Amino acid sequence: MPKFLLSLIFMCMTSLMWSQSTQQEKLEERKAQIQQEIRDNERLLQTVKKKEKSAVNVIVIQANKIKLKEKLINTTEKQTKLLSNDMYVNQIQINKLKKELAILKEDYARMIVKSYKSRSEQSRAMFILSSNSFLQAYKRAQYMKQYTNYRKLQGEEIKSKSDQLIVYNGKLDVQKTTKQKLIAENEKERLSLLKAKQEQQKLVDSIKKDKKKIASEIKKKQQESRAIDRQIDRLMREAIAEANRKAAAENAKANPTATVSKAAVSSSRIILTAESKILADNFRANRGKLPWPVEKGFVSLPYGDQPHPQFASLTIHNSGVEITTDQGATARAVFGGEVTSVIVLSPVNKAVMIQHGDYFTVYQNLSAVYVSKGDKVSIKQSIGKVRTNGETGKTILKFTISQNTTYNNPASWLYNM
Repeated sequence: MPKFLLSLIFMCMTSLMWSQSTQQEKLEERKAQIQQEIRDNERLLQTVKKKEKSAVNVIVIQANKIKLKEKLINTTEKQTKLLSNDMYVNQIQINKLKKELAILKEDYARMIVKSYKSRSEQSRAMFILSSNSFLQAYKRAQYMKQYTNYRKLQGEEIKSKSDQLIVYNGKLDVQKTTKQKLIAENEKERLSLLKAKQEQQKLVDSIKKDKKKIASEIKKKQQESRAIDRQIDRLMREAIAEANRKAAAENAKANPTATVSKAAVSSSRIILTAESKILADNFRANRGKLPWPVEKGFVSLPYGDQPHPQFASLTIHNSGVEITTDQGATARAVFGGEVTSVIVLSPVNKAVMIQHGDYFTVYQNLSAVYVSKGDKVSIKQSIGKVRTNGETGKTILKFTISQNTTYNNPASWLYNM
C-alpha cells in the first residue's frame, strides 16, 4: 500500500510538472509576441518622432508602448512563479531521495558491520554444519544466499537513488539560473518602463502649452469623424434598402401572390434571403475569430466614447477602432462578402463597405482601392492601400462593424484584440 501511495504521488507530481512545462512554453510564446510588438511599436515611434509636428500622436504611441511593457513584465512574473513551483516540486523530490538514501546507507552500514563480524569462511561453514538436520542446513545455506543477494540489491538501490539525486540537483541548478535570469530581465524592463513613463510625462508637459490649439484640432477632427459616420450611415441605409428590394423581387418571383410592404423595403433592417442568412450566420459564428483588417499593427484608438488621453475634459467618440500600422500597408477583408459601396470621403480618403448578410464592415482612410461595387471578396483579400498622413507620418486604418445600422465593438469580433 505505501508503494502504491508513493507511485500515485509521483504520478501526480509528474503530471503537475508536465502541465507547468506546457504553461511555460505558452508564456514564452506570448512573451516573444509582446517583445515583437514592442519592437514594432518602437520602430513606429521613431518614424513618428522624425515626421510629426505635434507631440500628441507620439504620446498615443508611447502610451501603447508602456502598456506593452507592463504586459511583458506581467508575463515574465508569471513565468517566474511557474518556475518557482517547479523548483518547489523538485526540492520535495530531492528531500525525499536524501531521506530514503540516508535510511538505505544506515541499513547497509549495519549489514556490512554484521557481515564483517561473521566474515570468516569457517564461521559460515560451522553455521551450516551445526544444523540439526539436512533440511535445517539447506535452509541456512539458502538464507546466506538470500542475505548476500539482499546486500547486492541494497547496493544497487543506493547507486540508483544517488544517480536520481544528481539528476534532480542538476535540474534545480538550471532552474535557479533561469529564475535569476528572469528576475534580471524583469528588473531591466521595469527600468525601461520607468524611463518610458518619464518620457511620456515630458511629452505631456510639452503639449500643455498648446492645449487650446490641440483641443480645437481635436474638436474639428471629431466633427469630421461624425460627418463621415453620417455619410456612411446614409450609404448603409441605401444598401439595406437595395438589398430589401432585391429580396422582395426574389420573393415575388417565387410567390407572385405575396406582397411586401413599402415599410419593410425601406426598413433599417435587412430582409434576409436564404443565401444571405447563411452568410450572416457564418459571420456571427466567427465572432472573436475574425482576422485583423491589416496584417500587423496596434489599436491606437479603441471603440466608443472615451476621455482624451491627455485632456480628460474632452470626450472623443469612435464608431469603430483605429489601428496604426506600417507605411504601405494594405487593408484586407475580415470575412467573405459583397462590396456595396466604394466611398470617396475626401480627395485623399476613401472607404470600402462590405456586406456579410445583415452585417457590414467598413474600411476607412484608404489612399487607393482595389475593388469595385458589386465585387465578391474573400477573407483576407486585399481591398485597398492604407493612407499615410503627410503631416504626421502615421498610417491609420479606421475599421467598423455593424449589424444593419447598429455599430458593434470590433474588439469582441477580431481575434486577440
